[in-house]
Amino acid sequence: MKTHAIIPVFIPHKGCPNDCVFCNQKAITARGADIGPKDVKNLIESYLPTLQDRNLKTIEIAFFGGSFTGIPMEEQSAFLSVAKEYKDMGLVDKIHMSTRPDYIDERILDNLKKYDADIIELGVQSFVPEVLSASNRGHTSDDVYKACSLIKSYGFDLGIQLMIGLPKDTKERCIFSARETVKIAPAIARLYPTIVLNDTELCNMYKKGLYQPLSADTAVDITKEMYKILDGAGINIIRVGLKSTDLITEGGEIRGSTFHPAFRQLVEGEIAKEQLELQLRSFIGQNSKNPCLSYEFRCSRNSFSNMVGNGKRNKNYFAEKYKDLKIKYKTDQSLEDGHYIVIKC
Repeated sequence: MKTHAIIPVFIPHKGCPNDCVFCNQKAITARGADIGPKDVKNLIESYLPTLQDRNLKTIEIAFFGGSFTGIPMEEQSAFLSVAKEYKDMGLVDKIHMSTRPDYIDERILDNLKKYDADIIELGVQSFVPEVLSASNRGHTSDDVYKACSLIKSYGFDLGIQLMIGLPKDTKERCIFSARETVKIAPAIARLYPTIVLNDTELCNMYKKGLYQPLSADTAVDITKEMYKILDGAGINIIRVGLKSTDLITEGGEIRGSTFHPAFRQLVEGEIAKEQLELQLRSFIGQNSKNPCLSYEFRCSRNSFSNMVGNGKRNKNYFAEKYKDLKIKYKTDQSLEDGHYIVIKC
């Protein structure tokens, strides 16, 4: 059962004068109209009745869409004062925002402390200077390290967002970014495969043959390796892949094949398949003279869909590759989520 909910407040491109090659903020947020503190209050009031009877442990107000700390300080304070009002009443538990690494300094963080903010997510995207430059990020890797250190020194929960397959990116560079993230040790992370949106410089580059999006399989493979690095370090990966909206759909606002509405399940399903096949092949190798032909694949109930794979792709994979074996798929509540075991029958 879901125990955590976010009340999302989208501030489209407000506070961010930079135009990264991949960014079409209107498409990502599916909102174009400007909003003010009164709109935020109305939004919170519309959400709360649907959340308060769901036995949630945590309700957050989260400012997304633009670079929150890049808007004028008085506007930040006006938005934050509304959020703090609900937090002080005990109706929400945390205040959360996303911003850029170059929009963090002591003055900004002092103001966020004043309004009892909790979580600051940085759109890092990459730790590789060449990738940042080719993507027109407008900040350096030094800005990233400085901002992360400063945020943690103030006691905020830090979040890091990484992108996969940006211009000049490689699998090795993506892995490097994941490992640098582990060194910084944020509380949360997001992994986003690069998607070519219409009305972006990246789309122009794609049309001119100057940029080639990752194939779907490659995007899953690289993201899988990054996921394993972050998850293995105990970092909470709160999102993998862009959220599905009316605008982010095949044939609509995107080009290429890296978008999938269940991208996280594709990644976690590949991890499950990898774990299961490693164990299965070990059993087969140990019993090559007297092969066992019947096995059970087991996991927790919450991980079962990942074990069989999106659209049963894992189940089909094992059935095709190991035609002589009889494999049953079962749940085992003694196992932690994300852990998979193979048992000989």
